[in-house]
Amino acid sequence: MQQENIWDAETAQRYDTPGSGMFAPEILGPTVDRLARLAGEGEALEFAIGTGRVAIPLAERGVPVTGIELSRPMVERLRTKVDEATLPVIMGDMATTVAPGEYTLVYLVYNTISNLLTQAEQVECFRNAARHLAPGGRFVVELWVPELRKLPPGQTATVWHSDPGYIGLDTYDVLNQQVVSHHFRFDETRQAELSRSPHRYIWPAELDLMAQLAGFELEARHADWDGAEFTAESRSHVSVYRIPPAH
Repeated sequence: MQQENIWDAETAQRYDTPGSGMFAPEILGPTVDRLARLAGEGEALEFAIGTGRVAIPLAERGVPVTGIELSRPMVERLRTKVDEATLPVIMGDMATTVAPGEYTLVYLVYNTISNLLTQAEQVECFRNAARHLAPGGRFVVELWVPELRKLPPGQTATVWHSDPGYIGLDTYDVLNQQVVSHHFRFDETRQAELSRSPHRYIWPAELDLMAQLAGFELEARHADWDGAEFTAESRSHVSVYRIPPAH
């Protein structure tokens, strides 16, 4: 499953759910509020900008935003909403592609760093963030916590979400730290639709070490964008890393 094949035109269209899902105001509002505060008076760079779910409202708040994106269909959908002058996008992958300029904030939301399937690529993503940031600049990563405590011996799958018409199931390869997310969508008929995406899961402590290798310090970690305390029971986290200010 190549990333370019996963994020195709059909996926790009399904990704946008205005007003609901990840586009719900109670999810998107706190995300944009927090990122706007972190960007301050500077510019922001979004790795894997997608269809602009976060970047467009952030730009509407007055923060200049540039994006990097691997999937052309995702960018084509973004272009139905804003033009290049309003929100420039550089085509390429987030581990190596360089955008012009210097930024106070680089951010990577909704588990997307796990789309890089090796530890080396994930470390390079941190280094790429660092090369874009001014001294004192921040890199924000939103990521889920692997649910390995749900796996009894001999079991390799967990159901992480279940709604009428949808089941999300993850299969784990704990030896190689890989997971495949399966998305089952169905209605009252006997037919179901399956889409899948591979990921490399990362523990928070491993993420912190990647940050250190790239010259970052952990500034804050919360369970959500509202700033809830991160605990052993948290299913995800928002981690803020900072390049030390120049002295």
